[in-house]
Amino acid sequence: MACDTNTVEAKASQTNQENQNSEMKVQEKKSMSSSLVLQKAPEFKMDAYDAKTGHYTTVNSEDYKGKWHVVCFYPADFTFVCPTEIAAMNAKYDEFQELGVEILAVSTDTKFSHKRFVETEPILAGLKLTIGADPTGTVSRAFGVMIEDEGIALRGRFLINPEGVCVAQEVQAPMVGRNVNEFLRQVRAWQHASKTGEVCPAGWRPGKKTLPVATDVEQMTGRVGDYITIEEILS
Repeated sequence: MACDTNTVEAKASQTNQENQNSEMKVQEKKSMSSSLVLQKAPEFKMDAYDAKTGHYTTVNSEDYKGKWHVVCFYPADFTFVCPTEIAAMNAKYDEFQELGVEILAVSTDTKFSHKRFVETEPILAGLKLTIGADPTGTVSRAFGVMIEDEGIALRGRFLINPEGVCVAQEVQAPMVGRNVNEFLRQVRAWQHASKTGEVCPAGWRPGKKTLPVATDVEQMTGRVGDYITIEEILS
């Protein structure tokens, strides 16, 4: 009986230790940030399909150096939500160009798949975007959006400034598409803030109030409502 008791106690101790180790791993994982915001964007090089020219090409992070640009991941070609997102970005292509913003779409499909996808999907007629091919998932992993079990990327959108720093990111599950108009609003706000040093309240658009933090920070503290109303924010 003594031997049985010792064995049970030893097993219990081992189980407790394993549970503690597992808990520590979970806590460690939770403490690690997956955000790229305020970090240098990952470098990359990959094959691509340039829909504007109809030819294969190669894209490199160096191509976007010194420019505002967005790297926009989507799960897969020949799916359902993805072509609507790509078409929406393409519909606003000229507005992005006016703002000096380059667009790179990326999925884990091959460049051959991209070409066929663009040629056969009616909603992508007249596409001007370049689509990066990341079949090994290397770039998707670097940006933290790879779904390893499925071999596809999450919907991840990263806005990168001319210094190569990611200033905004949006990552979500595949089932719901993103809003290109809201993204354009964010681009304009970020460009204004970067140029002027002013800060932009919720929903800011060109012509609306910014907050005079740079000049009246002490007076503004706890008194934001003296400068802007909720009606102005939501208008």
